[in-house]
Amino acid sequence: MEIEKAVGLLRAGEVVGMPTETVYGLAGDAFSAPALARIFAVKKRPFFDPLILHVADRAAADRCVAEWTPLAEQLAEKFWPGPLTLILPKRPEVPDLATSGLPLVGVRAPRHPAAQRLLRAFGGPLAAPSANRFGRISPTTAAAVREELGAAVPLVLDGGPCEIGVESSIVAFIDGEPVLLRAGGVPLEALEAVAGKIGREGGRLSAAAPGQLPQHYAPRTRVRIVTPEQAEELDWVARAQAGLIGWGALPEGYKAVCNLSPAKNFAEAAARLFGALRELDAAGVEEIWALPLPEEDLGRAVNDRLRRAAV
Repeated sequence: MEIEKAVGLLRAGEVVGMPTETVYGLAGDAFSAPALARIFAVKKRPFFDPLILHVADRAAADRCVAEWTPLAEQLAEKFWPGPLTLILPKRPEVPDLATSGLPLVGVRAPRHPAAQRLLRAFGGPLAAPSANRFGRISPTTAAAVREELGAAVPLVLDGGPCEIGVESSIVAFIDGEPVLLRAGGVPLEALEAVAGKIGREGGRLSAAAPGQLPQHYAPRTRVRIVTPEQAEELDWVARAQAGLIGWGALPEGYKAVCNLSPAKNFAEAAARLFGALRELDAAGVEEIWALPLPEEDLGRAVNDRLRRAAV
């Protein structure tokens, strides 16, 4: 019943909160300029920041993508449905509003069962950036979407907490060679096991990917990235006014602490990141001190989000 209601709203040009395995998306008809404009308006998102189009599977992506590289085909076969966005040449039918006027489009097939049901019932691609105000913390629960966007979104499909908790990895191609534009739900190591060495500098292609501004995913409270030594050296008076986010064994005495994973599990840490930032943001601390994870596996994605939150 909820899926049918969502489809009706989407066909009427409205937006719907959609769960995915990464974060909740603000979904709208990808081929409707008014629906796309509604997404930008609800999020207060600048028009120069392109949207990712969500499809049910590889075959459905052909409605959006004009040309596939062999390597893009391999990556889609391995990681779709899943948390991987591919940047490829767009078909003329894709509105320029979705791609910020660029000739490239970001496409992915989410694996969350509710997202899959919605996409197949709707019968076409959905633009679905994260369901939050532009630059703020991405939502990983339906409640977080409602808290952030309220009555501006007539329906939020509740698919439970997001499994992965950080956005998709984004891969583009320069002369057929893969480039990682955003670390995300598929670790770099897994991508390179299929694609070989992947570059990290997107240059002009970075404009084709969302979430590339220096400040993004930010709570209202100032975030400061610190070393374990700095976290230990902070005096007790200052600790009593600060929040701390990290993993493993954490120093004591902070006003609020969010341990992303006491067991130092990358997947657990990524899944808890945005919820932890929201929790600390609501805790009345003066600053949030963030301890980065090792720069490997999903730690890259966690660190990327922390760096952008701290700018």
